[in-house]
Amino acid sequence: MTSIVPGRPPHAVSLADVLPSSVASLSGAANPLALPPARSAVVLLVDGLGSSSLGARKGHARTLASAPGGSIWSGFPTTTAAALTTFATGVLPGAHGLVGYSVLDRDRDRVVKQLSGWDAGMRPDTWQRSSTVFERAADEGVTSFSVGPKRYATSGLTEAILSGTTYLSAESMADRFDAARDAAQATRASLVYLYVPELDMIAHRAGWESPEWTTALEQVDAEIRRLDAGLGHDTGLLVTADHGVLDIGERRRIVFGGRAELVDGVRHVAGEPRCLQLHFGDEVSDDRRAATLAAWREAEGGRAWVITREEAVEAGWFGPVDAEVLPRIGDILVAARRGVVYYDGRGTGGLAGSMIGQHGSWSTDETQVPLRRFGAYAR
Repeated sequence: MTSIVPGRPPHAVSLADVLPSSVASLSGAANPLALPPARSAVVLLVDGLGSSSLGARKGHARTLASAPGGSIWSGFPTTTAAALTTFATGVLPGAHGLVGYSVLDRDRDRVVKQLSGWDAGMRPDTWQRSSTVFERAADEGVTSFSVGPKRYATSGLTEAILSGTTYLSAESMADRFDAARDAAQATRASLVYLYVPELDMIAHRAGWESPEWTTALEQVDAEIRRLDAGLGHDTGLLVTADHGVLDIGERRRIVFGGRAELVDGVRHVAGEPRCLQLHFGDEVSDDRRAATLAAWREAEGGRAWVITREEAVEAGWFGPVDAEVLPRIGDILVAARRGVVYYDGRGTGGLAGSMIGQHGSWSTDETQVPLRRFGAYAR
């Protein structure tokens, strides 16, 4: 090992606690977030809004910056498919099964993107292994809604993580906030999940430090202020995120596929550029596996945690891991601990990807996300 392996901060409240705490507050029950009682709850998740980015742009988000609350741990890996599933189920990836942006479907010998790659061979209702918080809330008499863009209404990930909700489509950000307000006011004991993807999309294309990202943050902040003013006194509002973002320059994009010693025996490359998950072919000997692991540690151990699946599980990276989920995790994980990303490059003529905003690994910029309280939860 090249450095101390990171893990979940001791006793840290996490993204997995947000929805269960919100449901508990509707009956006045004790909960991990110590939320006070509320009739209805609205939980806004702003994709890609890390605590560090919010802190750096707090002058552009004064409503959020001045609200009570702090930061929570997002979970690992810090990627949307895994984090949103943790959020929606209340359990970590080792239990729910979405362990990365792209994962190995061993039965079909392929790597599948968990945001968009669902098909008849990978059914959302069986690949995602946990019940959702929304389904469990229904047993307690809580009506749940999810609000997002129309293009996500019937996606595989939506089917995997939003079972138990009524999906309300709205295209503009303002219309989504209005739909969330109306849903919270329409029924008693309601839980409303509101999703805002714009900041993450801009960050990938232009970086979170771009003026465009700051403008979008200002819009989110204005909508939060308007929503807070329009909710009843008995409705709680939480604002959180799935992960933060780092801006990675072109010179920090590492293409490794042309280095034979780093891909020897590797049949599939999964994960994401900030956290590779390398899978060996079944026929690869232990000696070859050990040599490839040693080559990665020699080449990249100074700027990445390079560990085996067994070491990652022992360190609790994915939480408790079910036997069915274990093969989905890479034989070797390469998690960036500096401002770099890794691309295979063999399918793109040796070229790296072009995304600026990146996430997936263990930096505090990626793992620390805001949790801010409004309405009944601000008391």
